[in-house]
Amino acid sequence: MSTQWPLQEAKNRLSDVVKQALQQGPQVITLRGEPVVVVLSVREFRTLTEPRESLSTFFRSGPLHGVDLEIERNREDFGREIVL
Repeated sequence: MSTQWPLQEAKNRLSDVVKQALQQGPQVITLRGEPVVVVLSVREFRTLTEPRESLSTFFRSGPLHGVDLEIERNREDFGREIVL
């Protein structure tokens, strides 16, 4: 559960904001009543930003893995002309 902190209060009580982020989860800091920043623990940050699996593992586990696709290119199609 996140708690909202007005910016001035968050500045005055930064240690409380950090403590609650560690114990209770993300803390939202507001500016003029609008949420602008989230303070969260490094553990939660890493959970959100670290890839869950490699790209090659993702493709190997996809529905087209092992499917033999026959792709042909029209040799007469040179695309379209564009004006730069």
